[in-house]
Amino acid sequence: MTSPTPKTIQMMKPETAAKKLDVLLSATPAEFQEGVVSRDELNRLQTAPPTWLADLRRNGPHPKQVVAAKLGISISGLIRGGITEPLTTAEIDALKAENPEWLERERTVQAETRKEALRLKQR
Repeated sequence: MTSPTPKTIQMMKPETAAKKLDVLLSATPAEFQEGVVSRDELNRLQTAPPTWLADLRRNGPHPKQVVAAKLGISISGLIRGGITEPLTTAEIDALKAENPEWLERERTVQAETRKEALRLKQR
């Protein structure tokens, strides 16, 4: 009988961990940016986020995929609207309140895209 193989620890770069946490790497603490993150550490960060992570998720700055999701549009729509930099939650809320024409148009495009994807899935 063979002995069980020791479990290898899966490590990831800070960039990968930040993407999985939906945060902007440049806004994370230096020790996070300079280290490596194990799968177990990532799971702990997701289930019991430290203060810095909770604050970052709540207030931003947020990466483009989070900004797009909060606005209800695609990342392409965000770029077409001229938003190329990360935004804070306050900036996103201000943009929602202002509801510029491009945002309204992109929300319509996104809704039509989702409707079409649902129609195709039901076929």
